[in-house]
Amino acid sequence: MPTPAAPAGPRWLRHGLALLFVGAGALHFIHPETYLRIMPPALPAPRLLVLLSGAAEVAGGLGLLLPATRRWAAWGLLALLLAVFPANVYMVGLADALHIPAWVLWARLPLQPLLMWAVWRAAR
Repeated sequence: MPTPAAPAGPRWLRHGLALLFVGAGALHFIHPETYLRIMPPALPAPRLLVLLSGAAEVAGGLGLLLPATRRWAAWGLLALLLAVFPANVYMVGLADALHIPAWVLWARLPLQPLLMWAVWRAAR
């Protein structure tokens, strides 16, 4: 008897999240200055943190695609999303300097828990 296929939702969700995280992670290497501008000044070695977070996003995104690494990738991405949340909050104060409406940056903050839920769901 054939094994039932995985639910379509988690599959498309995994692929979508993989694309999102790999793309966002790659941007850390292509345009690191963008991420350096939103790095809270209290954090040490900003360039290293930008590159490490980019590598973590790429690895986590790819890890979601492989059953053997999916659970670890999800835990890593959840930790990363928690770790970068202070930078997202700090970014709200930079709205004028970034030429982004403050309401957009405020609206972005509640999306972080939704993204975390999606990562958790995709790993199931």
